[in-house]
Amino acid sequence: MIFPLEELIKYQNNMYEITSASARRSYQLSRLNGPEVEENDGKVVSLAARQVFTGKVKFKLLENTEDTALPVH
Repeated sequence: MIFPLEELIKYQNNMYEITSASARRSYQLSRLNGPEVEENDGKVVSLAARQVFTGKVKFKLLENTEDTALPVH
């Protein structure tokens, strides 16, 4: 699947937060290299963005850390 552009256009909240969460989730997926990554032809960025934008993976903001948005399951 390609990057979820429709969800990106509709998104009304802080774009930096969701971008940070998607980037962090991309890193997690690339390290795990599980079946979801294989099913998505190894495209971890689009998979991570889809998971974050659709709410499959939730994220929360952390204050006073280098990572501003961390995906949580």
